[in-house]
Amino acid sequence: MTRQQLFALCFFGVLLVLLYQIVVIFSPFLVPILWAAILVRLSYPLHARLTVFVRGRDTISATALTAAVILLAVLPVVYMGVLLVQESVSAYESATTWIQSGGMKRLPEYLSRLPRGGALQELMGRAVVTNVHLEEAFLQGTKTLSVYLLSQVGDLAKNAFNLVMSFLVMIFTLFFFFKDGHRLYETFYRLIPLEETHKHQIVTRLDMTLTAVMRGIVVTAIAQGLLAGTAYWFLDVPFPIILTCLTALLSLLPFGGTALVWVPVAIYLFTVGPLWAGIVMLVWGVVVVTMADNFLKPLLIGKGAGIPTLFLFFGILGGLAAYGFIGLFLGPILIAILFTAVQIYREEYQDEQAPFKAKSEDPPQRS
Repeated sequence: MTRQQLFALCFFGVLLVLLYQIVVIFSPFLVPILWAAILVRLSYPLHARLTVFVRGRDTISATALTAAVILLAVLPVVYMGVLLVQESVSAYESATTWIQSGGMKRLPEYLSRLPRGGALQELMGRAVVTNVHLEEAFLQGTKTLSVYLLSQVGDLAKNAFNLVMSFLVMIFTLFFFFKDGHRLYETFYRLIPLEETHKHQIVTRLDMTLTAVMRGIVVTAIAQGLLAGTAYWFLDVPFPIILTCLTALLSLLPFGGTALVWVPVAIYLFTVGPLWAGIVMLVWGVVVVTMADNFLKPLLIGKGAGIPTLFLFFGILGGLAAYGFIGLFLGPILIAILFTAVQIYREEYQDEQAPFKAKSEDPPQRS
């Protein structure tokens, strides 16, 4: 081993140790930093225009957009969270009261009010008769659910300090990403030890995936939730905020989706409300809520990330399971980067014509 090789080996060894220590230092703040990076990427075109409008004073633009993110994104989410907790408590109390007052025994009667509900009435009546512990099972299930929710609220209260600190870290990082993000991006881009074409492929695929997931999945889910929530509110359905959040969440599923919420709501309206209310809910769910998914996703995604639906589905669910809500973005992004790496591998190492191309590009040797 030459002296130069030994020096390079020691240098990269020290560099790897330093990088590992940096990862250890930054790991507690990784999630808020990633959220800040996602928010900056999605709103960076607006930052560029605003910077031009204020004659290049990027500090003013960064401050304004950071405040806008707090007002338009964070505060509404906190407010909706408070309302969701309140409605969850009310829903649990109402369900418990309904079951204890004999609601399960009256369920066959409710089913008879549905169109062609005779078969359902007979089936439910047999279930109530043959299973005397049905009410106890429902009560035990609601009790278990309430204990779980209370434990989560307790953990949330215990970790309130961590949540506040993560929020402050995200806002602090958000400001500096707005202000110095382009310089940081250029620095890290130059440090990537790949060829220029490969770097461009990976960065472009990452950017397309992030944009496609945000526009095509998150925006569509929010739109479907709000459209369904409008019907819940207009038809005076109990606990509309819970149902709206469930509709938006289940819209991420490729099968069933929003129908898992608005169809039971329509059945509920057929049983307790006027007939027109159930018909309106069914028509609104089919024509507006479901069609919004078929219209918005192709419009917003376009070609998108180019990830097959099966991989996109498992990327979203697996990302949510592994990393929490931010996994909604990380899962598809990691799959997209893997697809790009496989494409680069096929182009560089499995192209049978590559050796011949290399020979043809060599300059002719003179004798």
